[in-house]
Amino acid sequence: MADDQGSGSTTHSARRRTPGGPPSPAPARPHSHATQPARAWPESDPARLAEDWARSGVPLLTGHRGGPPLLPPGGAATLATRLADHVAAAGGARLDGAQLLTERAALSGRGRQGRLSVGGSCRLLPTRDGWAAVSDARPDDPLLWSALIGQDPEPGTLPGRLAHWLAAHDGTELDERVELLSLAGGAVRPRPDRACPLPAQPRSAAGLLVVDFSALWAGPLCAHLLGTAGARVVKVETPSRPDGARFGDPAFYDLLHAGHASIVLDPTDPHERTALHELVGRADVVVEASRPRALAGFGLDAEAEAARGCTWISITAYGRASGRVGFGDDIAAARGLLGIDADGLPVFAGDAIADPLTGLLAAALALSERPGGAVLDIAMADVVSTSLAVTDHHDTHLVPHGKNWLITHSSGTSHPVTTPHPRRPAGTAPASGTDTAVVLRELGIRLP
Repeated sequence: MADDQGSGSTTHSARRRTPGGPPSPAPARPHSHATQPARAWPESDPARLAEDWARSGVPLLTGHRGGPPLLPPGGAATLATRLADHVAAAGGARLDGAQLLTERAALSGRGRQGRLSVGGSCRLLPTRDGWAAVSDARPDDPLLWSALIGQDPEPGTLPGRLAHWLAAHDGTELDERVELLSLAGGAVRPRPDRACPLPAQPRSAAGLLVVDFSALWAGPLCAHLLGTAGARVVKVETPSRPDGARFGDPAFYDLLHAGHASIVLDPTDPHERTALHELVGRADVVVEASRPRALAGFGLDAEAEAARGCTWISITAYGRASGRVGFGDDIAAARGLLGIDADGLPVFAGDAIADPLTGLLAAALALSERPGGAVLDIAMADVVSTSLAVTDHHDTHLVPHGKNWLITHSSGTSHPVTTPHPRRPAGTAPASGTDTAVVLRELGIRLP
């Protein structure tokens, strides 16, 4: 999620898949890390797209509970694979990027739920002129959604009342109101004209200091991958706003934060604010996922840090110039990364795919050669649009094979769909603020 962020037409046309007699699955070949670089995107080989979707397990998280899995559009699994290969080429851990897309769901044990997201906090609902995705993940969201529709909040009635309001309003009006109220959601409106930056030649991260202000999934995954490449990662939280992921699945939090240092500084305290500025001034890479005004309120200047040579990773829902906020599920849906069921209606594709895909891209960009520093404006929505810029799956089918599923291609290739499985955490993440004194002392930053 971009954590201080976030015309209604339906998504891509329905793809009718007629199961035929599938060929025997080809022997599984080891995933190769010697693939084409992400900068060669878009992928033009549909057989490769099919193989990567199968290995990711994302189809098993796409569709209705109790119904068949569905093949998502685009090439998110292939893009994720290429980005992970870039991280490995820069000295990071050799990971299967396609499988990173599903490891949170694998840890939680959650599955596909149709027009309710895997995590359960986002819904797909029809508008007067199309579809919309609306997230209800934060404590204040019920009150804010009630304000959007102009009705008093009543416990347990919001989904029905919101559905009724959406059915009577256009997606454009929804988009205007969610931005005004800082709500995560919006009309489903694919944007093939949008694209994200792609990585250049790999560079080493050994010995770099990474200061990570981000929370939840995309930013922490970026910092985690930089850590596997040899960077020293310092996670920064404030007393009033710890990372919300600390209160979720502890195994998932440990997976992304084990081995990092944790410090807490209060920017409202003059001395700690000064220490925060000195810490950022020593950083080689800063990772944050807030609207620009949030860190500017702490007195931090991304452009000034970039001018001295820092790589500033700015992850937002729709770009630094936008006021919109978003979570992984609603952002992916809004840009059209959705499955299509047998009735031609949209369902969620995977588990908040915009989050891990953006985290991978952010890490690959941080691990790219460039002259001097830079502010890297990474819009999660544009990452999704980039993943959809591939040849359509016209000759690719998802078919049953015993108790399992195969993705077959007209070329005669066939790949078993892998059940999502997570990596094991390398250790336990430190408690919030555990390392404040040690880190500041080691960096020569004094607090009175």
